[in-house]
Parts: sequence; structure tokens; C-alpha cells
Amino acid sequence: MKRTLSKMLVASGLLLGSSLLGVSHAADVIVSKPDAAKGEQLYANGDASRGILACASCHGAAGNSTLPVNPNLAGMAHEYIAKQLRDFQGKDGAQPARRAAGGANSVMTAIATPLSEDDIKNVAYYLSLQKLDFEKAATATKEGSMERGQHIWRGGLAERGVPACAACHSADGMGIPSQFPRLAGQFPSYLEEQLKLFRSNDRANSPMMHDIADRMSDSDISAVADYAAGLR
Repeated sequence: MKRTLSKMLVASGLLLGSSLLGVSHAADVIVSKPDAAKGEQLYANGDASRGILACASCHGAAGNSTLPVNPNLAGMAHEYIAKQLRDFQGKDGAQPARRAAGGANSVMTAIATPLSEDDIKNVAYYLSLQKLDFEKAATATKEGSMERGQHIWRGGLAERGVPACAACHSADGMGIPSQFPRLAGQFPSYLEEQLKLFRSNDRANSPMMHDIADRMSDSDISAVADYAAGLR
């Protein structure tokens, strides 16, 4: 009887040890951090052997873009950047969630599709550690629509069911990390384009933003996009 009990305890100990090892391994996988150095290398230089272009050629050094058609990415939450890169991908013939006007693939689809999951996490993490240069960043330029833009940003359009942008993107436009992106300092023309893509559902990766943009006129979109860019 004692011998049988001893065997059972040994077996139980082995099982418990295996379980703990499994949990430990799973924890290692979950908490392992992306590699910012690898992300910087890929961002700055790309990987010609895999057909990956350098992100910096469009989005600028350390994510500070100088081209209005390409957004600033410096300091964005890594979860947000990673999600957008995945949404641009068109793997296995699937239609990307983020497309250009008219439903055509975005230029970003060809750039993002070769990226592995590790590539995405590394680049996103690297960018999240960078700082947006607000002294050189875009700002509001349309004085005539400033009041309208401010009204929409702070109070929305109650008569059309448009909520205040500040409710999600914060009063100063800095957003809520991992949930809603920073819009302050972004190019007004880029923000305007994205709102119109949400409205047409060519950018189909946020049902909430589609519903909001669908209730806004072109002038509403232009006004709030310009106002958001000037926030600090």
C-alpha cells in the first residue's frame, strides 16, 4: 500500500512539474517583448531579400513624416500600429480591411503583406518609442472653419447622432493608447481622406467610425480634420 502511494505521489509530482513547465513556457511566450532594434532596422532599411521597403522612405525619420499623404507614426501606440498593418495585409487572397478609394488596394497592401507577425510587432514597438516633433508637425490652417471644427470636436453634432470626437480621441487630440489614435499634429488632408474612406467603407476596419463619418458632410469632415491637426 505504501509503495503504491509512493508511486502515485511521484507520478503526481511529475505531472505537476510538467504543468508548471507548460505554464512557465506559456508565460514566456505571452510576456516576451518585441525587439525595438530589429524594428528600427526594418523601418529604416527595409529588407530587400523579402521585398520589404524601408518605412522611413514614406513616413520619415523615426516616424516623423514630411509628406501630407503619409501619416506621422511617431509615438503612436504599438497596438494601434500593429492592427493597422495587419488590416492592410491581403494574405491568402483575402480582401484587406483597409483599402483605397473605390475599393482598390492601398499602396500599403503591397508593402505590408510581406511582413511577418514579428516584423509587425517589432516595427510597431519601435515607432511607439519615438517622439513626434510637434514644432515641425502639421497644424490647422483654415481659420474660416475653425469654429465649426471646434464645435464638432468638443460637442459633436447631436442632431445627426455624431458624438464629440474628444470623447474617444481626448480633448487635446492625443487619443487613448491602444484604443484610439492620436490625431493632434496629423496632416489635415490625411485626416480628411481617412474620414471619407471610413464613410465610403473602403476603410472597413472600424464600424463605429463608419457610422460616425456616414453622418457627416464634406464640410464637416474638412472642418474637424483641420481643427484636430492643430491640437496640442
